Amino acid sequence: MRQTLPSTGRSLPIALMHAREAVMGPIRDMLGASGVTEQQWRVLRVLEEAGPLDASTLARRAALLQPSLTRIVKGMVAKGLVTQVQGAQDRRRQEVAITPAGSALIAANAARAAEIAESWRAHLGGDRYEALLDLLGDLADPDAAQ
Repeated sequence: MRQTLPSTGRSLPIALMHAREAVMGPIRDMLGASGVTEQQWRVLRVLEEAGPLDASTLARRAALLQPSLTRIVKGMVAKGLVTQVQGAQDRRRQEVAITPAGSALIAANAARAAEIAESWRAHLGGDRYEALLDLLGDLADPDAAQ
């Protein structure tokens, strides 16, 4: 017996990709003027919020693969947006930290980023917006939903 796939209009992977493109469009426009990529922005946002982090924690929190993070951080160090130093606890580990220039880039874009986020909240309504974030969190961590 042949199994039937859901229509592409009701396919979760396709719906997530369409939603990602809709959400990221305004962010890409904002970042294009700032000279940073989506990935670099995520790294800066995580570091600004969390402080210095080891590379594996940073990769996980910024939703990046470790090899990609290594390349991205190298470019960000060259731009003066982050530093990379030996860990205080374990000198074999590298810690990445945001620089004042990286913090300034976040500050320069904070108002526009907040406007974009508020537009999504207004579009969905506060309760649906929060529910969507919760559902996406459950998808990312199946154990959390149980």
